[in-house]
Amino acid sequence: MKVLFYSPYVPKHFGGGEKHFFDVATTVAQKHDVFIALPDETANFSREKYEKFLNYSLEKLQFIPSKITSGSLFEKLQETRKFDYVYAVTDGSFFYSAAKQNNLHIQIPFTNPLNLWEKYKLRSWNIKNTNSEFTKKVVEKAWQTKITQVHYPLDNLNEITPVTTKEKVILHVGRFFKQLHSKRQDVLVSFFYLFLDQNPKLLKGWKLVLVGSIEDSEYFEEVKKQALGYPIELISNISREKLIALYQEAALYWHATGFEVDEEQFPQKVEHFGITTIEAMAAGCVPVVINKGGQKEILESIPELLWNSQTECLVITQQLIADKSEYAKMQQRSLVAVQQFSKEIFQKAVWKMF
Repeated sequence: MKVLFYSPYVPKHFGGGEKHFFDVATTVAQKHDVFIALPDETANFSREKYEKFLNYSLEKLQFIPSKITSGSLFEKLQETRKFDYVYAVTDGSFFYSAAKQNNLHIQIPFTNPLNLWEKYKLRSWNIKNTNSEFTKKVVEKAWQTKITQVHYPLDNLNEITPVTTKEKVILHVGRFFKQLHSKRQDVLVSFFYLFLDQNPKLLKGWKLVLVGSIEDSEYFEEVKKQALGYPIELISNISREKLIALYQEAALYWHATGFEVDEEQFPQKVEHFGITTIEAMAAGCVPVVINKGGQKEILESIPELLWNSQTECLVITQQLIADKSEYAKMQQRSLVAVQQFSKEIFQKAVWKMF
């Protein structure tokens, strides 16, 4: 079977959504011929950069220039008709596909209602899947459509070996940008230096490490300036191998996307799922994350680690640092909870769609 994969975020972005996209594509490539559609101007595309980011080979995928992004309706129909199956990630827009099977992956909780033309185009997508129950609920209401399947991102437990003996590190992983679901590294910095000032003895030797690619250099510099004078490290453009080593080193994982946001009114501004949280958990990190969006689904079995305010975040963190037995208990519960995102379960969900 000839399968065409398309994402409007490739080749520009390197985040959890792109990892999910390539995880699905490489799984399907085990049994079928997979083609990755790229904009006509493919000069900036680098397969090697994605392989470094993902820490696995993309040699089974065929990258081809495509008219999907800029072509006319006729050109898009002509191109998609060549394939048995089209899998596309939507950024809120979508095209009419003439392939035999069409699968639309929705990773953002869009709230905009569809017009008549959009509703007509959506009818060509006989399979619609989301990255979380949170996204599914919002999109079904806004688009008045039925989501076929929730397909959670993959946490490759074979790639990330848990380490239970940790360093005095609180870690956060996420791109540096301000728009939409900003990872709010600025909030984490303010949390940490307040925490440090309030508990100097308890936090002696501890540091906050913020890792992520830079999509907004101005924001990155703001956070960098904000962190001056405190044991806070900012790391960008890190390899997958080094990132895994950081996950294994860190004792705690913080996440604050959607801080002070009304998730009912602005669901796009909270974490739609949060793949870095499950990667941290797989490495033996204990997550202390905001009680919003997809994060609630990840920690459904460990609600004690979810917080709603700065005070709650710091109280939970303080308890975990001060009480080693409580930390060990939460570490084991986190390692159990992350099993629901294993490679086996992920691939089973892929083959259910294909």
